[in-house]
Amino acid sequence: MSPKHPNSSGHNSPAHAAPDQTLPDQSLPARTSRRSFLKTGGSAALAFPTIVSARALGLDDAPPASDRIVMGAIGTGGRGRANLRAFLAHSDVQVVAVCDVDLSHAQEAKKLVDEHYGNTDCKIFENQLLLLREPNVEAVVISTPDHWHGISAVQAAREGKDIYCEKPLAGSIGEGRAICDAVNRYGNILQTGSQERSNSSVRFACELVLNGRLGDLKRIVVQLPTDDPHHKQIRAVSAVPQVRPVPEGFNYDRWLGHTANVPYIPERVHRWWRFISATGGGEMTDRGAHVIDLAQMFTGYDGSGPVLYSAEGKRDSAAFYDTFFDFEFLNIYPSGLEMIGKSSGPRGLRFEGTDGSLFVHVHGGKLEADPANILTIKPESLEFSIGRSPGHHRNFLDCVRSRQQPIANHEVGRATATVCHINNIAMQLGRQLQWNPLSEQFNDDEANSLVMPAMREPYSLQSE
Repeated sequence: MSPKHPNSSGHNSPAHAAPDQTLPDQSLPARTSRRSFLKTGGSAALAFPTIVSARALGLDDAPPASDRIVMGAIGTGGRGRANLRAFLAHSDVQVVAVCDVDLSHAQEAKKLVDEHYGNTDCKIFENQLLLLREPNVEAVVISTPDHWHGISAVQAAREGKDIYCEKPLAGSIGEGRAICDAVNRYGNILQTGSQERSNSSVRFACELVLNGRLGDLKRIVVQLPTDDPHHKQIRAVSAVPQVRPVPEGFNYDRWLGHTANVPYIPERVHRWWRFISATGGGEMTDRGAHVIDLAQMFTGYDGSGPVLYSAEGKRDSAAFYDTFFDFEFLNIYPSGLEMIGKSSGPRGLRFEGTDGSLFVHVHGGKLEADPANILTIKPESLEFSIGRSPGHHRNFLDCVRSRQQPIANHEVGRATATVCHINNIAMQLGRQLQWNPLSEQFNDDEANSLVMPAMREPYSLQSE
């Protein structure tokens, strides 16, 4: 299985194409120059943030309650509690409320918060809109399943809250645009949970590429293995699991949200939702939202993306988990730069240039280079620097205070999620697709019909 190069005539060995061959619309943005990228933080429309440390803000000791950022948490499962712990570690944060449709998750989160502060004050909500209307809450962390990111983030923006939202920023292309439109309208700060780009070794690697230490960049190879234990567990499911009674304390209808009303099956919900297309996008949007995000960052295409997509994938025979596990894809940027992806490991991405190559492992940021001495270059000797992050959660908090754009702002997160979603759409339709990052439209009516999912009433992006 190998996706055909858009300029091929039946063969499967892609040849590098000239930029004018891969640019269906000459109004599309050209690849950002290194100097321009460094001045804009990877998005021509958004200024790169000055990273302000906690020390610089005088926050070494716990500030008075009146000077703390008051936060709420929406979605408090495993990843939600991990994000909650990350924010509780900062002395200038005061978490006052948690929200989850599963009461057991909310209670665990409340216990975590109350034990941290030594009180019993943390409020529990089932409906995130009620939490968002708490007047003292300034910011929220959204760690719901992907299909709830859009509604939750739009509502949070409308209610004037700053937002830390897990990756992928949105469960569909259209929801990503709705989030960005809301943030742009209401002036919120939004950080996407693409924490790999806050890793110091990753930022050093990005500087090596941007400073031309690999020569001219020829190709990016993305590796998204689907052989982890949880993948194997999922792929072993050969039939639709048994329908069960909804557990007490779990609002299953609300968990389903805008998706179709289907029977409750435990293997459909917590954790496993990632591999059902109505609620997640499989490995492509799960870890792909980390790995592809770095490709966007390293090449200056933050806020934009490829214009031609070719992808092939296989679903397992069981109809229950219906996302793609075995896949290959070829994406081409306006400059002609190729990004090739496959569902094998190790997890990460390789940047191939005329003078060398560099592999970035995801997660952890371990680097491998050929020649190896590329990694002995001192960051301070490089002409261009993108700075270092004090940590992804800390960067968000600093930007809440400074009102500068964070490292993975809304347009950055939207664009990365869009690349992941388009690869899934290309696999679903089984054909090459042209995409215009400016109009955010395909050259294909059926593909355009998949930009925004149908939403079951009463759930919608406009719901109050």
